[in-house]
Amino acid sequence: MSELPPGQPALRTVAMPADANPNGDIFGGWLLSQMDLAGSVVAYERAGGRIATIAIDAMTFLKPVYVGDLVSCYAEIIRVGTTSIRVKVETFARRREGGTVIKVTEGIVTYVAIDEKGQKRPVPPAIVEPR
Repeated sequence: MSELPPGQPALRTVAMPADANPNGDIFGGWLLSQMDLAGSVVAYERAGGRIATIAIDAMTFLKPVYVGDLVSCYAEIIRVGTTSIRVKVETFARRREGGTVIKVTEGIVTYVAIDEKGQKRPVPPAIVEPR
């Protein structure tokens, strides 16, 4: 059983038959799109508005995902640049049969903050909440 990261997942969904190949394994592209969505949740909040995916780095498929698995993606910002935000995304599957939780993928997604015309814009400074 894998240890989950702290906090709540940025995205949770159930892998469905339409997302699988004839062997019942979930397509890697579907899983990658879930990771992109999860990363975009935290990137959008940090950017304070629109973002666009510009790169997916170090993507690793560790274990297969099966129909019926509960897929949870955890996203953490690891770097904020002038216009870009890098997010580490780790994905876990809770097996439908037995309930075992295992890490199935990990990767780093880079987003760029964009304006209403789709042009790069600066990421605003971080807001530090008073304690």
